[in-house]
Amino acid sequence: MAKELELSLKPGDPAPGFTASATDGSQVSLSDFSGKPVVLYFYPKDDTPGCTKEACGFRDVYRLIQKQGAVVLGVSVDSEKAHRKFTEKFQLPFLLLADTDHRIVSAYGVWGEKVFMGRKYFGTHRVTFLIGPDGRIARIWPKVKPEDHPDEVLAALKER
Repeated sequence: MAKELELSLKPGDPAPGFTASATDGSQVSLSDFSGKPVVLYFYPKDDTPGCTKEACGFRDVYRLIQKQGAVVLGVSVDSEKAHRKFTEKFQLPFLLLADTDHRIVSAYGVWGEKVFMGRKYFGTHRVTFLIGPDGRIARIWPKVKPEDHPDEVLAALKER
């Protein structure tokens, strides 16, 4: 098995800034959400079983997350086109960011070695960062169970 991902970012660190193409064709920057909590969730691939469960989970609690004043952004290395198809198929109400050049996954340290069915490869690890209104990392979920994770994030937002 691949060694566990070691994140260099810790709670309290400034969240790395970024700009990326979003599902709706716009350019989105982290700084656009200054003053709001941001749920920045990284996932391996559009329209795969675990990623679909996680995205649909965030869809299902999205209004409650919005009531906490927070924004949800999903990030993978998939293209804008793949993100649009995924968003339309599952009616996702939040933006997905296309990180095709791997800048964001690299800045957050979530790109690394993975193992699937005995095959080693590099890919995006399923990790979520809660970025506080001050632009600092408030919380990190380094191991995510797609089925339960959106509810965990909502609970953390309610605790704030």
